[in-house]
Amino acid sequence: MRSNLKSANFMIERRLADAARGDDRACYELGMVYSTGTSGVVLDLIEAHKWFNLAAVSGNIAAQECRAEIAEDMTAREISVAQRAARDWMQLTQRRAA
Repeated sequence: MRSNLKSANFMIERRLADAARGDDRACYELGMVYSTGTSGVVLDLIEAHKWFNLAAVSGNIAAQECRAEIAEDMTAREISVAQRAARDWMQLTQRRAA
């Protein structure tokens, strides 16, 4: 069990690093993890929406569809929080790249 958690943490850390470099597939995969509560991550629709949004901005069609689907189960405030988190992530990663 501990090995599985360690492996899951490594996968998430790797996807975060890839997402920070602008990899839309990594953002999509993080959205999937948070929207399903897999890989040792607690289900979090706000976080999932954030990652799907970041992937969608890069043109990832599957992420656009997933974002729309989970938005149906979210309040307007939750969506707003998720959108703000996506903007914050974009600003943070753009500053690091500069």
